[in-house]
Amino acid sequence: MPNLSNFRIIIFFLTSLLLLNSCEGMPGGDARKNPPDPRERVKKNLEEGRGFRLGDALKGNTGKGGDFMFASANELWRASLDTLDFMPLASVNYSGGIIITDWYSDDNNINESVKISIRFLTNEVRADALDIKVFYKKCNQQTNCKISQKTGSLTAELKKEILSKAAVYKKQKKEKNFKPYTGTGGKAN
Repeated sequence: MPNLSNFRIIIFFLTSLLLLNSCEGMPGGDARKNPPDPRERVKKNLEEGRGFRLGDALKGNTGKGGDFMFASANELWRASLDTLDFMPLASVNYSGGIIITDWYSDDNNINESVKISIRFLTNEVRADALDIKVFYKKCNQQTNCKISQKTGSLTAELKKEILSKAAVYKKQKKEKNFKPYTGTGGKAN
């Protein structure tokens, strides 16, 4: 019969191994990006709006705890919708991370249409966060159409426009959330 204390030790080590392994991808775990002093980390987090201030909770302003994160809070999502606002949208699914426009053509050439699909690979504002596909439809008559996917300047221009708008939105959000840390529980001296 196995010893109960040996069994507990094995369970402890397995649990520890799982917990340590799961912390690897946690945000904020990079020591190069965070100050080593705990007071400085608290100050940085509170200034960036990622903290809890007891004074705000007592006033009824719970900060992020009571707010729901809607699609408008995601900079890439907002920038994509703003960039495509001239086109009719066929399907938009924030939780699925995809925007698909309807076929669009300008008044100059009715026989050619474009359709754009944007798939979000991450919420971070970076170059590989978006998978953009552009489809062209060229029709000789109303019923005789050819659809093809094209890569090229339009895809690159869309990605550049979306990323630049998202960077501006992210900067504005960071500036809006910034509250200087006074170390006095939210009260200025």
